[in-house]
Amino acid sequence: MTLWTAFCLVLIGLGGGLAVGSGLVAFITVLDIIPRLTQLTNSHRFIRAFEWSLVSGALFFTLIDFFAWGVHLPFLVTSIYGLLAGIFVGTLAAGLTEVLNVFPILAKRLNMDGNLLYLLMAVVFGKVTGSILQWFLHL
Repeated sequence: MTLWTAFCLVLIGLGGGLAVGSGLVAFITVLDIIPRLTQLTNSHRFIRAFEWSLVSGALFFTLIDFFAWGVHLPFLVTSIYGLLAGIFVGTLAAGLTEVLNVFPILAKRLNMDGNLLYLLMAVVFGKVTGSILQWFLHL
């Protein structure tokens, strides 16, 4: 590989990373994900911790992906990590759906105005079932 090719690849990689990172920051900022998440979990006093956790986690796991680090941990440790990662994704999704008011709109379109609880439970059970199937099939 020539020096010019390597330079172009570095430039393309940095440009793509900046574009994706900017999109993520815009997504989180415009939709007020972190403030809404602290409102849902009733933890307003920890808003700075939420922000720093998000930034630190993104940076740390980007480095892990970039340098292809690997750690072999016991099953219990990876299970706890998986549980915490699932809780984070679930609360982030809950904050997002709260901001966008997805479920009331969906219930109205499906003519389920009085049965919103059934719609929510179907989503919850579907996500849990999908997670369990993925856990057992791709372990």
